Amino acid sequence: MNSDASSVGQPAIVVRGLGKTVADASGPLTILHSIELTVPRGETLAIVGASGSGKSTLLSLLAGLDTPTEGSVTLCGVDLFALNEDQRAAHRARHVGFVFQNFQLIAHLSALENVMLPLELRGDREARAKAIAMLERVGLGQRLSHRPTVLSGGEQQRVALARAFVMRPDILMADEPTGSLDHATGQAIMDLMFELNREVGTTLILVTHDREIAARCQHTVHIGAGRITG
Repeated sequence: MNSDASSVGQPAIVVRGLGKTVADASGPLTILHSIELTVPRGETLAIVGASGSGKSTLLSLLAGLDTPTEGSVTLCGVDLFALNEDQRAAHRARHVGFVFQNFQLIAHLSALENVMLPLELRGDREARAKAIAMLERVGLGQRLSHRPTVLSGGEQQRVALARAFVMRPDILMADEPTGSLDHATGQAIMDLMFELNREVGTTLILVTHDREIAARCQHTVHIGAGRITG
């Protein structure tokens, strides 16, 4: 994991007074209202809400992929929005991994190349060996050379998990990771995600509308109309 010495013992994420307002045709539209949230290091949190409730916007703000109208996000000891965009990107790359509903794999790269890529960007000389080991761990040791187009949805999500966890991130953010999978495949993916999370010791923040999945996390936050409702 990539914890800085200064952030050891601190919560993974601290959110204070976080709000997001955008302009639409009818005027200002507030997507999030004064969110307060602390995520303990090494624990699992589900953010639950209906479509349009603001949960994905919250996840984007927690990662510094979007900027708030007000409030702060402290991630691994650093105030994200005291940084400029390049600094936020560098901090995110050191500490955060992502798994998305639509996999976000690079179509012209093989499974192995997709998993190697973030390691290579970091300058890791053991990128190939680490990527192979992680793909074997997720059950794709025989699919290393296959491109995403010839992999099933479940296999593509396994590649995405391997790509995220091979970096041993301090925080993994997953946005509806089973949303495009059938129930049985989704269950298998979630089993694997929680297994890997325990092995690596990552803080997991999971956005989902599925209360069965949320129940597997240590903590749950319910979002409704841009507010924490429970």
